[in-house]
Amino acid sequence: MGSAISLREDFDGATLRRLSRTTKSANRARRLLALAEIYDGGSRSAAARIGGVGLQIVRDWVIRFNARGPDGLLDSKAPGPHSRLTDAQRQALVDIVEQGPIPAIHGVVRWRLIDLVQWLHDEFAVSLDETSVSRALKKLGYVKLTARPRHHAQNEHAMEAFKKGASLPNWQRSGRPSRRALP
Repeated sequence: MGSAISLREDFDGATLRRLSRTTKSANRARRLLALAEIYDGGSRSAAARIGGVGLQIVRDWVIRFNARGPDGLLDSKAPGPHSRLTDAQRQALVDIVEQGPIPAIHGVVRWRLIDLVQWLHDEFAVSLDETSVSRALKKLGYVKLTARPRHHAQNEHAMEAFKKGASLPNWQRSGRPSRRALP
């Protein structure tokens, strides 16, 4: 059976208890209290009981605490998968979006996400879906803009005449009341 990993020398139990009182993270406070028990001479089993975890988790906390101090006991977000687009491919995507499509070459008059997906596949053999390309463009500072739909029989002159007539109020004085008001 292996020996227990020792804790850092620059902290003690009282310091960790004080830090646990000031932290806003309940999980970090629980981990600090468990490690404070070890600093005060308690067993790893007692620390696991305080933390509500197993011995392996306490060992992981000790390793994280030794590496980064109390900040190592904060919950961190998982990094997630790496991007499929390289920086050069992202720059090429920006360039093609800025230039716009050439109808004779690209076969479209404006870029749609599905067209950009196909272009990326043809140029770089990168398979992405429309959502991923949309996210990549959004990170690069682009937003999706679409024109407002217009009815094919819409008459602009009739709209202007309506706006001019509707904007001027046609106030009239009402006639005398038909009944006399009761006192």
